[in-house]
Amino acid sequence: MALLVRVLRNRISISQWVPVCSRLLLVSHTQGQWGRALSGTSQLSSTKDSPQPVEKVGAFTKIIEAMGFTGPLKYSKWKIKIAALRMYTSCVEKTDFEEFFRRCQMPDTFNSWFLITLLHVWMCLVRMKQEGRSGKYMCRIIVHFMWEDVEQRGRIMGVNSYILKKNMMLMTNNFYVAILGYDEGVLSDDRGLAAALWRTFFNQKCEDPRQLELLVEYVRKQIQYLDSMNGEDLLLTGEVSWRPLVEKNPQSILKPHSPTYNDEGL
Repeated sequence: MALLVRVLRNRISISQWVPVCSRLLLVSHTQGQWGRALSGTSQLSSTKDSPQPVEKVGAFTKIIEAMGFTGPLKYSKWKIKIAALRMYTSCVEKTDFEEFFRRCQMPDTFNSWFLITLLHVWMCLVRMKQEGRSGKYMCRIIVHFMWEDVEQRGRIMGVNSYILKKNMMLMTNNFYVAILGYDEGVLSDDRGLAAALWRTFFNQKCEDPRQLELLVEYVRKQIQYLDSMNGEDLLLTGEVSWRPLVEKNPQSILKPHSPTYNDEGL
């Protein structure tokens, strides 16, 4: 536990995470409904050119996972949970929300924040689904942390508990509808992806095709950039950086930074 607290103190700067981190090791029990819903979303084929190796799963593991439990993973669950927390934190701390508000003419509201965060969380899920059972487990943890953060932000804003609960249910439904739409869009051509972004990100209110073009380009290059990151590093560190919405040099190729592992130097 001391090791866990030291890692989180060194890497996470969001004050609202205090109640989340105190239950970090209990996530597998409290996340049930989110995990089951997430596992029911469409399974993306790999966006990489090279085929992904098939992970061998024993009969016992298949049985216990069919019962709703998580079987043995490639890495310890606590390491994956910390990496998942870092990855979600990257979605909310390393994203330039002001740039999105300005370029996409979005109001500076909680709903706009959620739509931008949802988009980046989804791109992380697309990437981690390629990492076998450990990656899919990490996806469930990322989604759990997202809802914890949304609820915390709602409380800090002083939203009535009844209204917050009602809005959370509505946002949950919208989240999984958006995930399915984005999944179909990214596997389609640019027109299909633009249609998914128009329906969800812009809420069918975008009148400037240049904004759609900008978002389609952003998603494509970001998915490609995430694919260039080593899967083992992502599982162990959760370190993700985002390319800018508008590239100063369109031909530039950013090299991922060297990762810092959860137990490095401890």
